[in-house]
Amino acid sequence: MVKFAPKHSAIYQGMVRHRRFSPRTHDFRYNVFMMYFDLDELESVLEMSPWWSTNTWSLARFARKDYFGDNALPIKEAVLQEVNQRLGLTLSGSVRMLTNCRYFGFIINPITVYYCFDEEEQLQAMLLEVTNTPWNEKIAYVLRCDPSQKKQRIIFDKDMHVSPFHPMEHFYDWRSNAPDEKLAVHMENKELTGEQCVFDATLTLSRTPLTSHSMAKVLFNYPVMTMKVAWGIYWQALKLWLKKVPFYSHPDQSSTTSDK
Repeated sequence: MVKFAPKHSAIYQGMVRHRRFSPRTHDFRYNVFMMYFDLDELESVLEMSPWWSTNTWSLARFARKDYFGDNALPIKEAVLQEVNQRLGLTLSGSVRMLTNCRYFGFIINPITVYYCFDEEEQLQAMLLEVTNTPWNEKIAYVLRCDPSQKKQRIIFDKDMHVSPFHPMEHFYDWRSNAPDEKLAVHMENKELTGEQCVFDATLTLSRTPLTSHSMAKVLFNYPVMTMKVAWGIYWQALKLWLKKVPFYSHPDQSSTTSDK
């Protein structure tokens, strides 16, 4: 039997860093891993390890309901429909997602990035699926990319309440590269008035090939990834509260989708 060798899917491991500049300084960083799935390879990838599957009792579970779009549609179809409709494109190439799965039955997924390529493997668009904690609301930002550039820089409005320590009167300054041996994302929160950067988040990751061994190893190297992310969110929130950073209540806005 020939073992499946993914061409594009991979594990990315590295570091996430958050920095707050105003009205109080605060920063932290921690090690993370994220999965990078080519959606055309997904089924075969999940069959590579007995610890990974779509089954309820897997240590690592990929559940369709956790991700973008109508659960009755394949994720790739749902993403391409949204991107093509919002940007007026006719993309039909690969869609690859950078995400977290359910680990030991739990999931916290602050952001999933869907990279949309054309038939020539040029990055044409990204769909950012953002989830806020603890409200568990989601929003999809659809961003047009410039395939002639190795690095993307895209500025877009903030359309969903994400943190009680940030007001809505911000916009995002997003920078990223197309995933390769290295993957980088840097996003700044800036004030609408004055454009001062009050917060930034940086993700710097390195690619690890997907094998049955690496898929098992990453689970045991990061055995409680979901709890680590959840603990980090609430622990850092407590620190901000103790520093008397202003608290902003949820505005209960109804906007769910934004395209740029």
